[in-house]
Amino acid sequence: MTEMTYIRREDPAPGVARIVLARAEKRNAQNPAMLYELDAALVQAAKAPEIKVVILAADGPDFSSGHDLEGGFGLPETPVATMGGHFEMGGAEGHYAFECEAFLGLSRRWRDLPKPVIVAAQGRAIAGGLMLLWPFDIIIASEDATFSDPVTAFGVNGVEYFTHVWEVGRRKAAEMLFTGEAISAEEAKSLGMVNHVVPRDELETFALRMAEKIVARPTFGLRLAKESINRSLDAQGQTVALESALGLHNLGHAANLAREGTIVVMSGMEVIRDLSRHP
Repeated sequence: MTEMTYIRREDPAPGVARIVLARAEKRNAQNPAMLYELDAALVQAAKAPEIKVVILAADGPDFSSGHDLEGGFGLPETPVATMGGHFEMGGAEGHYAFECEAFLGLSRRWRDLPKPVIVAAQGRAIAGGLMLLWPFDIIIASEDATFSDPVTAFGVNGVEYFTHVWEVGRRKAAEMLFTGEAISAEEAKSLGMVNHVVPRDELETFALRMAEKIVARPTFGLRLAKESINRSLDAQGQTVALESALGLHNLGHAANLAREGTIVVMSGMEVIRDLSRHP
């Protein structure tokens, strides 16, 4: 794998790969380069026969403050999740192509990675930060973790990987999106979104202990179990719902474009500036 700028790969135990978001100074806001570095690391772990479980973790006080799109919507790599093209087009057409590839496309690709992935999340996961949680299999949260999707304030329906109803249920999804308020780690656990809540200083070791339990089980059995879970989600209509929600999401962007002459997005940098006032 080529040298990484925004993530770090570690091997904390036999059979376990830990991939770390390493942009703490930006509260792990995701620019396109980070997303494609993460994808490359996940692909490498998926292909490595010695790796049975992946842990996704993050440096710094917050798991991810969402999208950081100050540098624009350019793809840093050849598309890997879609074949739609038209990324060079301006306005809504180019933006839709980008989000189909880099946001929904990558998230769906990660959901189907054929090995278990555990996420260890601390601090805040805001909007696009949920895109680095919900595609994966098990979520361990620190006691200080919170989860929010406030983007209805920007005229769109929610984050691009729109699995809110599966993650927190219909009623809480409505409250979460309509108010923009955060869900605590304990509430997320009670809703079934989070598996375990642990003290912050135990997050890394707890996630690793769980990974080591999973490593002890047969690789093919794990793959079949994960595939069965994902097929159950698809039988419930998750894939169709995701595609429909992304279309509505981009309708919101197009309305902003027509009204203001620019596509309005929730910039991770804006979130970072807000977080800096509330350390």
